[in-house]
Amino acid sequence: MNQYALNAQEELKQLIRDLCAIPAPSHHEEKRAAFCRDWFLAAGGADTYIDAALNVVCPYGDDGKKPLIALTAHTDTVFPDLTPLPFREEGKIMYCPGVTDDTAQLAVLMLAAKYVLQNGLPAGSGLAAPSGEPAGSQAPAFLFVANSCEEGLGNLKGLRELVKNYGDRLIAHVSLDGSDLTGIVNRAVGSHRYRVRVKTAGGHSFGNFGRPNAIHALAKLITRLYDCELPQEGESRTTYNVGVISGGTSVNTIAQSAEMLFEYRSDNRACLEKMQDFFRDTVRDFAQEYETEVELVGDRPCSASADGHFREKQEELEKLAQAAILEVTGQEAEFGSGSTDSNIPLSVGIPSLTMGACVGSGCHTREEWLDTESLADGLKLALALIRRLAGF
Repeated sequence: MNQYALNAQEELKQLIRDLCAIPAPSHHEEKRAAFCRDWFLAAGGADTYIDAALNVVCPYGDDGKKPLIALTAHTDTVFPDLTPLPFREEGKIMYCPGVTDDTAQLAVLMLAAKYVLQNGLPAGSGLAAPSGEPAGSQAPAFLFVANSCEEGLGNLKGLRELVKNYGDRLIAHVSLDGSDLTGIVNRAVGSHRYRVRVKTAGGHSFGNFGRPNAIHALAKLITRLYDCELPQEGESRTTYNVGVISGGTSVNTIAQSAEMLFEYRSDNRACLEKMQDFFRDTVRDFAQEYETEVELVGDRPCSASADGHFREKQEELEKLAQAAILEVTGQEAEFGSGSTDSNIPLSVGIPSLTMGACVGSGCHTREEWLDTESLADGLKLALALIRRLAGF
């Protein structure tokens, strides 16, 4: 496996270049999904298909009954561009918006899947080679998935569809997403995202001076929301943010309409519910003064309550990931919370985690970059984890 990872480096880098050339904002991943489907088919994934959410699903060893392990990496980028994003290379560094989050991780997943499709897994690991018989009736099968809609208002649409279709057989899920090789996200940060619009009569800035201004009113609401006293449960972390505001017509017009995108997050379910109560109460009181429209545009769940079986299997999955990271990097893994594709399986009690398969920085900025020298270890890490997962 390690020799394969080393030999595949030029193919891996070219795959990243090819993927970066295909725009894929959330909800518009059609072209990148088609590319991934055709690539999996050519690599030997004869049963690869695109589902209703634009996930590209490549099964291995699945007979429709076996327990399943899903390895995913998302196809969408946070950038809205529908034309190719600027790409350049300087030495070992690739520069492109989205190159690390999550294009390089997707390429690593695809090359790891290619190895399994063409070589099978080592004897005794749980699954035989493609031409052989399964090692056991309950040996897990794999789903290699290039999933959609992880970013922003994609609202984890891809993983929702995957869990809907396979949740009764999914025993584990790992998402490749991150900008280092030692971090593991094992706790889901839940969030609620709202579009809030305020409307007033408006008018001429001089002739109708004194009428309520929707921008001013929205500013009042933002101030009230920012006066929130954050809930705390143990070592939980809770945040809030206004990320976008817009409205008005011209400098000499009293704004008739203004809107914002507002979110709050927490890695604790009880704290998330308290923030929901605070938001609803604040907006309800505000709506007595101003015409207000509220639309929920994003809902990411926290982890489910950790009962005995779920906790046991989650810890087992984490130990496998830790061991793979230690084997490849020689470093101990660092655990943390995050808002990732793992939110969906974790919310319904499916063991899940998110980990990186490359090193880069500047994610969610136009200056994002990837260190291509990290890709060899990234592919080794993915393969080392697959080898361990086959016995999960």
